[in-house]
Amino acid sequence: MVQEKRSALVIMGRISAPYGLKGWIKIQPFTQAVDGLLDYPEWWIGDNGKWQQHRILECAVHGSLVVAHLEGFNDRDAAASLRGRDVAVSRESMPEIQGPEFYWNDLLELEVVREDNSRLGRVSKILETGANSVLVVTGDKEVLIPFVEGVIVQVDLKAKKLTVDWDQTD
Repeated sequence: MVQEKRSALVIMGRISAPYGLKGWIKIQPFTQAVDGLLDYPEWWIGDNGKWQQHRILECAVHGSLVVAHLEGFNDRDAAASLRGRDVAVSRESMPEIQGPEFYWNDLLELEVVREDNSRLGRVSKILETGANSVLVVTGDKEVLIPFVEGVIVQVDLKAKKLTVDWDQTD
């Protein structure tokens, strides 16, 4: 099954390389906990808006990565064909969040404004730097904004707006 709607999927990682000779892959998870992908029996693998659903035969945490064996991938060459593709799960399969929490995916495409309501752009992606997450905001020019207390003033998912205390534009 191929799906083209990104909004119904939440990207949880990216395939970095084959692992071993029997069709396993290495995944760099984008989840807060490395084992976040292990809860899902099926993943969507894709790039350029084209997604294909795959059943997971086995998966495990391997250091800071996840290694997995997908149904139908039985050798290193088959696994290598997936390198660089995103790994996603359907939004419907994820637990509902209560209160002021949100999934990183919820921030994508939010309008980013300063406290004076001047527009900086929209969140185009989120980078994990190790120290903290960084929002990539695309507008008149690209701006990198750290997702830290004191900089992020308010996240309003209903209004699709993120307010920041951010004066730097370089």
